[in-house]
Amino acid sequence: MDYQANYDRWLNSPKVSEEDKKVLRAMTEKQKQDAFFKDAEFGTGGMRGILGPGTNRLNSWTIGKVTVAFGEFLLKTYPNAREMGVAISHDNRHCSREFTLQAAEIFNKMGIKAYIFDALRPTPELSFAVRHCGACGGIMITASHNPKEYNGYKVYDHTGCQLVPDAIAPMLEILKGLPNELEVEIPLFEKKAETIVLGPEVDDEYVALVEKCQINPDLDKSNFKVIYTPQHGTSYESAMRVFQDCGYNIIPVKEQCVHDPNFGATKSPNPEVESAWELALEYAKREHADLVVMTDPDGDRCGLAYLSSKGTYERLTGNQSGALLIDYLFSSRKARGEMPADPVMYDTIVTSSLGREVAAHYGVKTESFLTGFKFIGERIHHYEKIGHGPTFVFGYEESYGCLIQPFVRDKDGVQAILLYSEMALYYHNKGIALDKAMEDLYARFGYHYAFLKDAYFAGMEGASTMAKLMKDLHANPLKEIAGLKVAAVEDYLNDVITFADGSKKAIEGLPPSDVLKFVFEDKSTLCIRPSGTEPKMKFYIEIIGEGEEATKAKGEAIYRDFMKIIGLEA
Repeated sequence: MDYQANYDRWLNSPKVSEEDKKVLRAMTEKQKQDAFFKDAEFGTGGMRGILGPGTNRLNSWTIGKVTVAFGEFLLKTYPNAREMGVAISHDNRHCSREFTLQAAEIFNKMGIKAYIFDALRPTPELSFAVRHCGACGGIMITASHNPKEYNGYKVYDHTGCQLVPDAIAPMLEILKGLPNELEVEIPLFEKKAETIVLGPEVDDEYVALVEKCQINPDLDKSNFKVIYTPQHGTSYESAMRVFQDCGYNIIPVKEQCVHDPNFGATKSPNPEVESAWELALEYAKREHADLVVMTDPDGDRCGLAYLSSKGTYERLTGNQSGALLIDYLFSSRKARGEMPADPVMYDTIVTSSLGREVAAHYGVKTESFLTGFKFIGERIHHYEKIGHGPTFVFGYEESYGCLIQPFVRDKDGVQAILLYSEMALYYHNKGIALDKAMEDLYARFGYHYAFLKDAYFAGMEGASTMAKLMKDLHANPLKEIAGLKVAAVEDYLNDVITFADGSKKAIEGLPPSDVLKFVFEDKSTLCIRPSGTEPKMKFYIEIIGEGEEATKAKGEAIYRDFMKIIGLEA
């Protein structure tokens, strides 16, 4: 794509506001390239981009074009799409409400009914609302945990699940065939449809279903204190209501309960980032709390920190907290006789193997998918549709996302923090800190050290460099890293596993994806994939060993050597 031609097109268009043209004129050459070298694209978490003028930006023009494409797609996919309608929600970010109202108006002009909330709501409630309203689709305006400069656009089908690649392909073809974002026109229907503001009954039903996720609701909560932060985002109202209904002594981080689009009281809205926890941990120390839980801005991810046996506050990674929760959920269900006959758990190919081992211990099989919770949601629907098969009992991914009950078809941070709190309470009442519970888990299943690193490749040049790196790795996979021999290379782009002896095995049941996973002789793994939401590559490393120190040292050695091999700084 010719970035200069796109830039000139915007600068010379009478449709572009003088305010935006002022921003365009002030751009450096590098900023021009980044804003115009491509169109904003759909990745693992929908379409995300920096707010501002440009084809590779989120603005009223790019939002308008993709909404027309989604509307055309729904009309072609669902014969009664106009009557079924589309549910739309949004987070606390800049332009989120404006984009929501714009999308609803476009659908109405196309004759499609729209359902919106009176204010922001979390992603999982949007997923629930699609099903509650019997809508044919949904839109969530959010950039999840990205920095404040971003916004995004996620699309859902009638099941409340984000569209998987095969399902979204026809929409992307429609999008490709439309005129450019400044010239696209809304195809008007003879009768304009209405926008319906959803009432409190949707909130009430969603909250009631979340509360039913509890396994042991009657645990003694009298000596257990929880700090909660929504990171300025959407889950504050519903999470506080759930915690209070369920009898928890909950203390909100009040500075971060304001729906601030600038995220003014946090250094990061991402639970994976250490600085995101600073204020919440100050609260925990002051209040002598037992647990700290956090949801991200759109309420689908969560994280937790806890008072350790050493008297310090420590955090669990998504892999650790997920495995610990699996052990608690499945052991509790077994004890209560509530485990179904053919249980199944879903995770992703970059999630630690620890959770799978715990699940297998309780007789639960695991199916692993590509990164993106849409694949888990789609699989839940698949078995429902055919009317037989295994019963869903849990789904999660390493990036702090999980689902306990499938009335939502996306990860649900409110469900997660409720069950994480119950799990922590269970151990608290037994006098066991969560670090000791993790030590017990490692003693039973082996020490697993799993961690994530990344490298940014911003702009047009960065995108080209990242694409070349991945192409080279696919064409010439590494045979040894940090003195460890590679036993197998899992190439998810070409759907094949190649073993050290040259033999091959097909990867079945997963769509092609630009992902490589190296499996070493000692069962350690290194997985590489470009992010679907930000301009960066992600490196997932897992080491399985006897002791913490040696295991961590091996993991760091793999990371440093790999970065040296591909010419990047560790």
